[in-house]
Amino acid sequence: MVPAKSPPARPRARYRRRLRSRIILAFVLLGFGLMLLFAFATNWTRNRVENQLVEDLMNRNIEQAARQFQENPEDPQFAVDQIRAFVYTPEKFDSVRVNRPEWYGLSDGITTITGTDENGKPMTYKLAVRKTPQAWFFLAYDMTQAARGEAQFNRAIYAAVVVFTLLSLLVGWWAASRVMSPVSELARRLKRSGRSTQPEALASYFSDDEVGQLAAALDDYAVRLTHVVERDREFNADVSHELRTPLAVIKGAVELLLSKSDLDEKTRSRLMRIQRAEQQCTDLISALLLLSRNERGHGATDIARLTEQLLDMHRAQLGGKPLTLRMEGERGLVVDAPEAAVAVALGNLIGNAVKYTMSGEVVVRLAPTLVQVIDSGPGLSAEDAAKLFERGYRGTHAGHSQGGGIGLSIVRRLCDLYGWDVRVKPGVEKGVVATLTFAQRDTSR
Repeated sequence: MVPAKSPPARPRARYRRRLRSRIILAFVLLGFGLMLLFAFATNWTRNRVENQLVEDLMNRNIEQAARQFQENPEDPQFAVDQIRAFVYTPEKFDSVRVNRPEWYGLSDGITTITGTDENGKPMTYKLAVRKTPQAWFFLAYDMTQAARGEAQFNRAIYAAVVVFTLLSLLVGWWAASRVMSPVSELARRLKRSGRSTQPEALASYFSDDEVGQLAAALDDYAVRLTHVVERDREFNADVSHELRTPLAVIKGAVELLLSKSDLDEKTRSRLMRIQRAEQQCTDLISALLLLSRNERGHGATDIARLTEQLLDMHRAQLGGKPLTLRMEGERGLVVDAPEAAVAVALGNLIGNAVKYTMSGEVVVRLAPTLVQVIDSGPGLSAEDAAKLFERGYRGTHAGHSQGGGIGLSIVRRLCDLYGWDVRVKPGVEKGVVATLTFAQRDTSR
């Protein structure tokens, strides 16, 4: 048997942001990035300029302090331009070590020092150092207020980043709404037009821009698709009429011939085979028409009775093959579907089991909601399991047997239409177990 198996699960679609969300996100990231870059550049420029100005000022003043000491060495302590200046002569070098140890080891230049003032409050100042054999010069520039100003400036910059990012969000929201409004309108009209057999023209509702061009392309596609659907509907109607008529003639002629009492057994057997083939064709046409129209037919199909008919039909076609066909299990399962649809689905499973089981038995086991077709054939290969429902695929055990490989694809389509489930698995020892599970019948109607 080339067994049937439910189609592989479709891979879960990747999550993708909506186009509106992507536009808003682009505006937010752009605004945030530009403001962050602006804040960094502004802060860096401010600090660089401020430090350069302070250092230039301190360099000028320490030179002035040195000149003033040369002019009046008797008064080494003084203030210049609101900068505290300290001058230590050689006999006071050791006092620097004791009173200001953080200054003692500094070399010439400008250093930023953090500490506390006389009241124990944190303070930051820049210290300019010039050491000569005659005197050591120190200029201290209080940067505490400047540091506080820098902190306030940074807070203002960060607040500006947040404010302009929110502004970018609002602008992005507004722009996305304006940009996506015609697209959303096109989607709404397209969805509404799909409810009727004749599609509504869309291009007239939109301006001649990209959305208008898309609407015009959709109009053209809808017209072509409508023509295809109409041709398909006409073809289905023609096929239904043109095939059912000769089949009805064949059925009537066979019934008349079988009603004669003088038929020999050989002729009667052939006529019954023609009758079974006619019934198969009629069922298949009905099932294919249901699939082509994508509509569920209703009925009350007795699975046990139908199984007996299918088994009788296949017994007549064994042709001496050492194969036993039997039914077991519970009766009473009734499926809400036309008998033709169930006959095609179940008949394909039984037919495949009979075709690919050379000897042994095929058992059709009935349960309250499902039917199992169990055979003692060659089993199921991994390649068959992977490609079983592909249209035109024939299993590795098909050999030179007849068939186009479309029977199981029809079974799959019928299961999709009616909400049934078909699965296969290898048998316990050999063969294959095909399980056809029916949807529960709605008894509330």
